[in-house]
Amino acid sequence: MSDATPLGAETLRRAPKVLLHDHLDGGLRPATVVELAEATGYTGLPVTEPEALGRWFREAADSGSLVSYLETFAHTCGVMQTEEALVRVAAEAVEDLAADGVAYAEVRYAPELFVERGLSLDAVVEAVQAGFDEGTRRVAAGGGRIVVRTLLCAMRQHARSLEIAELAVRHRDDGVAGFDIAGPEDGFPPTRNLDAFEYLRRNNAHFTIHAGEAFGLPSIGEAIQHCGAERLGHGVRIVEDIRTDPDGTVHLGRLAGYVRDRRIPLEICPTSNVQTGTVPSLAEHPIGLLARLHFRVTVNTDNRLMSGCTMTSEFAALSAAFGFGLEDLRWFTINAMKSAFLDFDSRLALIDDVIKPGYAALG
Repeated sequence: MSDATPLGAETLRRAPKVLLHDHLDGGLRPATVVELAEATGYTGLPVTEPEALGRWFREAADSGSLVSYLETFAHTCGVMQTEEALVRVAAEAVEDLAADGVAYAEVRYAPELFVERGLSLDAVVEAVQAGFDEGTRRVAAGGGRIVVRTLLCAMRQHARSLEIAELAVRHRDDGVAGFDIAGPEDGFPPTRNLDAFEYLRRNNAHFTIHAGEAFGLPSIGEAIQHCGAERLGHGVRIVEDIRTDPDGTVHLGRLAGYVRDRRIPLEICPTSNVQTGTVPSLAEHPIGLLARLHFRVTVNTDNRLMSGCTMTSEFAALSAAFGFGLEDLRWFTINAMKSAFLDFDSRLALIDDVIKPGYAALG
């Protein structure tokens, strides 16, 4: 990749970005968490001062354990149990992403996590979509532009995958672009959800699968070979099927070669991968090797609150660690847009009318 001087924060912010892996309940503003807790009667917050709460989320997530990382979501989900809260969180997510230069985003969440106070699954989806619509209107009113779609997640440790898959298909003409399974990988292989994936394929519906984060190559293999995943959520541990000789010669195993040859997108989340202990440090992150080998690499935030990150900060960190320049970031962005669960004409229009001109203007 390019040998470039570190890029300035404002240049990176202005660069058009595409985000495929971002969790709605992992991206709240700390002040919103505090205000919603008060409004909804949620009493579980560890602290109630917004700045201190933001620090708590980052520190609690920075544990080196995916299980501990996931425990922080009890608080964000705890304050997102009403229609009003869901609308607000979704609208603010759109505003925050647009302010960060994101041109297209697929934001995911698990509807089953927001029904504790009696909302139906359909009501959850409708409330979130109303929030996305409102946020998009606010961005447009301010002279900005963003396209946002939704991915509905089923929690792999529960038994509602088919129900959520049916929900995704039911709402696919109302902003829902696809389906995902999330939650703890170890002990909950994707093949537990085969009925959901078969249903989605029969209905020509898109889906990605969290795989190759907390669990290694078997998770990736099952997601692709048994379930038919179009993209891999994280997928970073595909590097375990790549061997580098002392002289620098690289050998791809059968699975790694298949993933690269089939252009299966990797939804890589660098800061999150370090926090959960998937990789030891950003400098040692395999994204550099995977990009050099021309895997379909995309860059993502995962959980902006827990990781204290934005797409701009992820690009800045990668630029500093690997010398990525604007041309490399443009490549990541076009990779992501090509991989989006959006119709071909819309993808092409965003690439030709937004992404390429946007990077050319920064050149």
